[in-house]
Amino acid sequence: MSADGDVPAEPALVGNGDRRLTVASSVPPLVVSGVSKIYANRLRSEKAVTAVDDVSFTIAPGAAVALVGASGSGKSTLAKMITGSERPTAGSITFGDLAVERLRRNALRRFHGRVQIIFQDPYGALNPLHTVGYAVMRPCENFLDMSPREAMGRVHELLETVGLTPPTQYAAKLPHQLSGGQRQRVVIARALACNPELIVADEPVSMLDVSLRAGVLRLLAKFREERGLSLLYITHDLLGARVVSDEIIVLNRGRIVEQGRTKQVLQHPRDSYTVQLLNAVANPFAAGDGARPSPEALPARPPAEPAV
Repeated sequence: MSADGDVPAEPALVGNGDRRLTVASSVPPLVVSGVSKIYANRLRSEKAVTAVDDVSFTIAPGAAVALVGASGSGKSTLAKMITGSERPTAGSITFGDLAVERLRRNALRRFHGRVQIIFQDPYGALNPLHTVGYAVMRPCENFLDMSPREAMGRVHELLETVGLTPPTQYAAKLPHQLSGGQRQRVVIARALACNPELIVADEPVSMLDVSLRAGVLRLLAKFREERGLSLLYITHDLLGARVVSDEIIVLNRGRIVEQGRTKQVLQHPRDSYTVQLLNAVANPFAAGDGARPSPEALPARPPAEPAV
């Protein structure tokens, strides 16, 4: 990280022009069509639980969509279905020409090389017994068929990209030697390691200190714009959603209650539930032109986190 706190420019990627070292040039759309997820209750006296109810939306190539709702609204269940970890009870999810709910074994493994998830908990997302270098290197070996030497070079590039410098020092660390913000940067680096076409970020900053959240959101916005990848940003925080998203989908009790461009939803909400979410936070769009600020318009980045 530079002295002024900015994330350094990403080193130019070199290679033979294949997916191993290039940004995805033709990201396909993600289409969620009439998806529902019902969990049967083992006790006959209890009713089945409908976690997601007839949800449909599309993430266009290179677009950023925020899925917003309170806890229990079905956001994470939908994320699991999109990444193939859960199968819908009804409906379909397609990523280009792939029907996600039909993928099995090797096909699902290849799909995970194209669609990566950033988990909410940076403390539980990394194996405490493996170094940072090992955690970021594994996707390079598994999905890009890199040699250990090539993969470690890629690790150092990615760690520098997410502001963990010197990268050789951080690659040798174990997760318990890092702060929460540093761990989440490692998780982001790991998600980017195999050059995904879609990133599903499930509450990626909710467990971080407020002073660290802006930096992580800047990273997501930066990589989405520079790499041309698509982003599904899952959150309960509308202020965070405004930074990284082009479109907002509001989910309540498993159903979409409002959907539209970020500026329109924040400045002119139509559903009472969206109004409740906005009233729960300070809304800078209550007056003015409502234009979504760029990451550069946010408060100055916190100082670089010290090496541990």
